[in-house]
Amino acid sequence: MAEIHPEQFHAQPHAFNQAPPRPSQESHDNDTKAPLPKGVVLDKDGKPCRTCTSVASWRALTRQATQSSSTPKTDSPTQSTTIATPVTASKSTPQPSEIPSDCPPDVEQLGRSTWTLLHTMAATYPEKASTEHQEDMQGFLKFFSKLYPCWVCADDFRAWMAHPSGRNQPKLGGRKEFGWWMCEAHNEVNRKLGKKEFDCRLWEERWRTGWKDGRCD
Repeated sequence: MAEIHPEQFHAQPHAFNQAPPRPSQESHDNDTKAPLPKGVVLDKDGKPCRTCTSVASWRALTRQATQSSSTPKTDSPTQSTTIATPVTASKSTPQPSEIPSDCPPDVEQLGRSTWTLLHTMAATYPEKASTEHQEDMQGFLKFFSKLYPCWVCADDFRAWMAHPSGRNQPKLGGRKEFGWWMCEAHNEVNRKLGKKEFDCRLWEERWRTGWKDGRCD
């Protein structure tokens, strides 16, 4: 089997698959306003959701708002249409792939941090969990799927766990089955996002014991 590196199971941009963004018309129902840049997701109040949006899309939104506010208003229909044109990133200005560490997290940074937490919780789960421990983890996952900061990601995870067949219910009897279940949950996101799936047979090496070649020691 080819050597697998930790980077191959790097957390995906979204903690869970993002549901289709709400139509921008909810907060931009005026035809003279520019449509939201691609990738911007609205919160339930109709305003842009920072924790549901990548830093690149958020910066495009910021540039759009800055240009709109700095462009003189006019009653001319022609100029109004020009103002409504979405602002795209300048080809001469490269966009950073990461945000400074002291800025609010975007959906990608939030997702990476969340997957690290979830997989590590599975890795430190009891080898054989007591009834109380299983109930505690069940409660955590229930509330986590409601309170996760990216609401579309939370809704998607909750819907996935509630599959009518019951096949996606958390497996909480012990560490091995819970770790495998968490790996499958992550792979579900990988499939939806077109990312490479991780070989779940290696989940303990990745998240608990470290790789057998010793590079984690």
